[in-house]
Order: sequence, then C-alpha cells, then structure tokens
Amino acid sequence: MSDVIDWSELRHAAALAREHAYAPYSHYKVGAALLDTSGRIHAGANVENASYGLCLCAERSAFGRAISDGVTAFRAIFVLTQGEAPGTPCGMCRQVLAELAPSIPVRCETVGGARLDTSVAALLPFAFDAEKLK
Repeated sequence: MSDVIDWSELRHAAALAREHAYAPYSHYKVGAALLDTSGRIHAGANVENASYGLCLCAERSAFGRAISDGVTAFRAIFVLTQGEAPGTPCGMCRQVLAELAPSIPVRCETVGGARLDTSVAALLPFAFDAEKLK
C-alpha cells in the first residue's frame, strides 16, 4: 500500500455519503470519509433528530461504520460540507478523533472547493485521553 493519500477518492466517498445525509432541520448536509491503514474507505453522513442531542455527525458515523467492521487503525479523514468556509469537526467528533485516530491528517472542504488541511492535534490540543485516566 502506498503512503500517498488519494484525497480525491476520499472526497468522492464523502460526497456520495453526503447525498444520503438526513438533515431536515439544519439543512446542513455533511459527508465524511475515513481511510483505514489497509486502504479501505469508511464513509458516513450526518443524521439529525428532532431531539437535537440525538444527532449523529458524519465523522462519528464513519467511525461507527469502521469500528463495526473491525477496523481500529486509520490514516486520514475527509469532511465535506456546504457554505463559504470548510466546516470542521465539532467538539464531540474531535474527542472521538483524539481517541481513535490521534495522529491522522484531517482535510475539510466545501462543495465549492474551499479547503482546510489540519490535524487532530491542531483541532483539539490538550485532548483528554486514556493516559489521563491512569
């Protein structure tokens, strides 16, 4: 497997997932594509709920899919949103990233092509992790 990340392939997977987003309240559809270390892509979409606290973000949806498939090692995540500026993972998603994939690159992009390349550490410095439980 190549060390090069095919961001266009991840974008495509995120775009397909985004088409299936359930966002009747915010109308803010999000797709995420998570690349594992074997080269497989696990995509997810946001799923809203009238009880807002029960909403599921696309990033956590993608992790849930991967974990359900037995995957625990990841290389990158791509988040596709709408609007002028790229939407970044929310606080809850940042914590999940810090737990499950603390050193992967994160690319956030809009449908229109605005892009932000960052990392989990930059998104959530001083993350609460398993070491803090010791």
